[in-house]
Amino acid sequence: MHTSVPIGNTPTNVATRFANSENVSRTTMSSREIADLVDSRHDKVKQSIERLVDRGVIVQPPVGDEQFHDSMGRPRSESVYHVGKRDSFVVVAQLSPEFTAALVDRWQELEGQAAHPRELSRMDLIQIAFEAEQQRLQLSIQVEAQATKIHSMENLFKEGMTHTQFCKGLNGVNVMQVGKFLEGRSWLYNESKSGLRFRVGSYARDKYMTEHQHEVTPHGKEAFVSFTPVLLKKGAIRLYDLYLAGELPMKKTWDGLFTHDKALRGAA
Repeated sequence: MHTSVPIGNTPTNVATRFANSENVSRTTMSSREIADLVDSRHDKVKQSIERLVDRGVIVQPPVGDEQFHDSMGRPRSESVYHVGKRDSFVVVAQLSPEFTAALVDRWQELEGQAAHPRELSRMDLIQIAFEAEQQRLQLSIQVEAQATKIHSMENLFKEGMTHTQFCKGLNGVNVMQVGKFLEGRSWLYNESKSGLRFRVGSYARDKYMTEHQHEVTPHGKEAFVSFTPVLLKKGAIRLYDLYLAGELPMKKTWDGLFTHDKALRGAA
């Protein structure tokens, strides 16, 4: 038994014909059904679809055969386009904007039919419970790893540390190469033309690093200001993440272990 779908101001007979059609799936509807919906000839609807395809407004829909009854009630078969949901809205809006409400209601009906929940079996419940336990264990591992990281940072980082001092506490890091590594990441830049005299780059300044400055007075020469790049806590955390990700420059003799047993050595 078929029932009509209420359509606001849309003519009731149109909505009824549309709801009664058996040629609509959950993902497509036929050009014949669209023609019935908008009271248009099927060949005109197909021409409109083809024009929209040529203009690139919709994609080329697949073609299939569909059974229908002509005005004399005789069964017929014809070639139809199977149009997707989004493109069906475009086609109907092109042909007859006032019937778009009927199209919206029919799609909602189809999707509502597909959304009916089925009764869960015993195996379904077991699978759900298993997945929930897996998620709980994964979350527990993440929380534990985060707690370990925080504890490590409390042992590793001291206010005023340079990147070299901090990396001395990380097993296997080639501390002589860390400055060049940070220069490559725009944390530092070299202001000396003949050697290495690192300054903090604008990218990292007050985000990952800052500078301590002090006046140097060489014997018999003019005094000058020296700048020492130092890590901020956020910069130390980022460096530690890069270490655990295996991205810092490492010694050739590194044993492959990510540890910080020597965390305080050379940190003073």
